[in-house]
Amino acid sequence: MMQDNELTEKIIGCAIEVHRNLGPGLLESIYEKALCYELESKGLLYKNQVIVPVMYKNTCLGDFRLDLVVEDRVIVELKAVERNDPVFKAQLMSYMKLTDKKLGLLINFNVPLLKDGITRVIL
Repeated sequence: MMQDNELTEKIIGCAIEVHRNLGPGLLESIYEKALCYELESKGLLYKNQVIVPVMYKNTCLGDFRLDLVVEDRVIVELKAVERNDPVFKAQLMSYMKLTDKKLGLLINFNVPLLKDGITRVIL
């Protein structure tokens, strides 16, 4: 099995390839489709738009939607926004806690250099 660092490097490499080809300024949904294409081309398993119910004492309080889960280990939350609001990181951390995933990537494609738009989160 691939190590966490190697896996996140591959995911980030795919995101960089998408950003290199498309640049900033497009809709998040376009980046998501392009990233799925790149992940597939690298042989990485992923699920996109994963619906996860929020349970409390056997009651469903609602649900949320994950942009991507790669290799059933890394939650990838995509953005295409002017500013990286701290609420996005909090959102990713909530998703990670509720799904018991220890590793997450927040990727904002709306930046001149993609490395400035990537946040790695470990719980």
